[in-house]
Amino acid sequence: MRFIIRTIAAAVALWVAIQFVPGIEVNTPANTARYWGVLLVVALIFGIVNAIVKPLVKALGCAIIVLTLGLFLLVINAVMLLLTSWIAGELDIPFQVDNFYPAAFWGAIIISVVSWLLGLFIPDND
Repeated sequence: MRFIIRTIAAAVALWVAIQFVPGIEVNTPANTARYWGVLLVVALIFGIVNAIVKPLVKALGCAIIVLTLGLFLLVINAVMLLLTSWIAGELDIPFQVDNFYPAAFWGAIIISVVSWLLGLFIPDND
């Protein structure tokens, strides 16, 4: 149950980023069942990318992360969002992030903040 709630929270975070950042878009009519379905699928892809690829990238970039006092994590999060967009495109899912800066960079920041805020209301145990 917690997995489903976290996926929905990630979809809401993606929706907020789409609302505020030009260059991140879902190419279906807004506020339809298909639109929200696309957001849920993209949230699943984003979760898988963050679970598998992000730890590897963080391990390889550990020295840069320490050297930049953690600011390089913003770059890693933006790259994960771009990778999610690329995977969605390969799977013919109508989700697109236009470029690294400003779309992916600011989108990743918004998604992180909204996910964190929503995570405060999700209980840790079932």
